[in-house]
Amino acid sequence: MKLKLLTSALAFGLLAVAQQTPPAQDNTKVNERDRAKTAKTADQAKNATSDRDLMQKIRKSIMDDKDLSTYAHNVKIIAVDGKVTLKGPVRSEEEKKTVEQKATEVAGAGNVTNEITIKAKKTS
Repeated sequence: MKLKLLTSALAFGLLAVAQQTPPAQDNTKVNERDRAKTAKTADQAKNATSDRDLMQKIRKSIMDDKDLSTYAHNVKIIAVDGKVTLKGPVRSEEEKKTVEQKATEVAGAGNVTNEITIKAKKTS
């Protein structure tokens, strides 16, 4: 009898887990937007040493700031001929400005295009 109850409880638990739907992809709409032929994407970054160094320095500056969210740490940095485009979601307007400021400190004023979006935290 105990084994039968345990088996039923286990089967019910597995069924409940199997019926849960996975969360929607976080950046589906962004990925669709980036398919446009005019959209800048990471694969368009130049392989020139100066552009690679520029992207690396900006990434290091962003990663060194532990106050930024994982979203901000994962912003796309695209450098083409010294011009930088920032893309992707962050958690707040403050993070958006911080990431742009860090990129501008490295690339120089007038060399950064900020296409970062704000993705608010979900409330339960």
